[in-house]
Amino acid sequence: MRHGLRLGLLWSLFVMTLAGCAGLPPGADYVRNASTALVDPHSTRLGARVATLGSEHPGLSGFRIVSVGVDGFLTRAQIIDTAEKTLDLQYYIYRGDETGRLLNAALLRAAERGVRIRLLVDDGESVSGDERVMALDEHPMIEVRVFNPFAYRGHSSTLRGLEYLFKHARLDYRMHNKLLVVDNAVAMVGGRNIGNQYFQMDPESQFADDDVFVVGPLVTTLSASFDEFWNSPLAIPAPALSALAKGSPPGQHEQRRKSKRHAPELDTLQTDGVDYGLKLASGEPYAGMLSGRLPLVWARAEVLSDSPGKRQVVSGSAAGRLLMPEVTEAARAVQTELIVVTPYFVPLEAELQLFAELRSRHVRVRVLTNSLESASMLLAHSGYAPYRAALLERGVELNEVRSLLSYARGSGQTNTMSSYGNYALHAKLYIFDRQRLFIGSMNFDQRSKHLNTEIGVMIDSPLLAQQTAERFEAMTEPQNSYVLALRAHHPGDAPGLIWQTREAGQMVEYWHEPARRRWHRLMVRLLALLPIESEL
Repeated sequence: MRHGLRLGLLWSLFVMTLAGCAGLPPGADYVRNASTALVDPHSTRLGARVATLGSEHPGLSGFRIVSVGVDGFLTRAQIIDTAEKTLDLQYYIYRGDETGRLLNAALLRAAERGVRIRLLVDDGESVSGDERVMALDEHPMIEVRVFNPFAYRGHSSTLRGLEYLFKHARLDYRMHNKLLVVDNAVAMVGGRNIGNQYFQMDPESQFADDDVFVVGPLVTTLSASFDEFWNSPLAIPAPALSALAKGSPPGQHEQRRKSKRHAPELDTLQTDGVDYGLKLASGEPYAGMLSGRLPLVWARAEVLSDSPGKRQVVSGSAAGRLLMPEVTEAARAVQTELIVVTPYFVPLEAELQLFAELRSRHVRVRVLTNSLESASMLLAHSGYAPYRAALLERGVELNEVRSLLSYARGSGQTNTMSSYGNYALHAKLYIFDRQRLFIGSMNFDQRSKHLNTEIGVMIDSPLLAQQTAERFEAMTEPQNSYVLALRAHHPGDAPGLIWQTREAGQMVEYWHEPARRRWHRLMVRLLALLPIESEL
């Protein structure tokens, strides 16, 4: 081991030891300047264009749901390429893979045009290669901050795990938000992280998700949420963390030299013969949204979000906002139907009582989540599995998406990509009486309730709610999902489950939970014994 590397490791371990009981992460005392969103978005061409679009819809905001994974990537890159003055990005995961590098290149091009860029990322799921985003901070027009970072800046899973173990009280708290705002005039908010699999472009893993493209007055509210997180003491500037990585104490001032990094040539990305560089150059679908070829839906809506200090709000030690109680109250108020789409579904007693109350009023409650076969996290599935019988007994309709879809309608990807059999659900959608729709980053689990900050928009639009419900209907067809039912049993026996689906045109039933590997079933049963439901 080189001397410098050894010193860096020792310094990281030293910081980990000293910072253990502190409420703030390493680098929190690094002096930084507060900043806010662009005050006058109408001074940009994009802002003026959006103002023209909204002139016939006073007081309303315009929306278009982006359900196709590839379109989620294209729209982001194309939006970045139109920015004139400001770009604000906030993501839980920002992978350093092909799509991440393409977006980094777009950000550098924007910086070369003089656009001020603020990029805030969480550190909970960082892996080797993701550190490329930190290098963007070297450009004088780009600032990168990391929410609640680890002190150890390397990629040893052992050392990272040890720090998490000893600093669990702090590091368990994560920023799960996903938001992009351009010139304070256009925004994208939803459930997608940055990475090939989140844009459904990776044959080995596809995470189906949704964003909503937003214009109008709601954008300024989304920007205000970003500003609140950006200026939070938990958002640590990249230079403070770079000092840790180099094995020296972080500096105390924001004064630092920045070298001008030029944007690289446009990379190429091809999947199944599709050249996404050409697709980017076409300008679609973004150009269609601004031109009216892809019409926006204008409606009243509100931003629902957690405060950066959510943990203190939950404990009652500080004032602030909480997202989940507002979504729960909207669910409690439904009269005919509640639809929930969530990759992680861990309902405890309070949620079971909510569903029982709705069913007592003959409200139809329908849920689409991941099957064990499609689950990306066995631990999360272990928190859900024990509640399935209780949910079915209360009349909740449960569907679990298959990893191999029979047809791709509503899935967000092509039949070719679906044929790899690596499909998984990642969307977070809530439909209330097919009149209102919530779309955002919030899963229906205890982690989103207590331990992650979340953001989303509640839209009063029967049209968008109905469109989303129709996609739900397509994905819950037995060709694409397992329909769960209770198996007849003798009195005194624990209720068994049946997984019903259609294969080769015929309805079939499974009495054992479908899984990619047999040991997954055993692992889920073992994990379910752990007393960690509040962490899931």
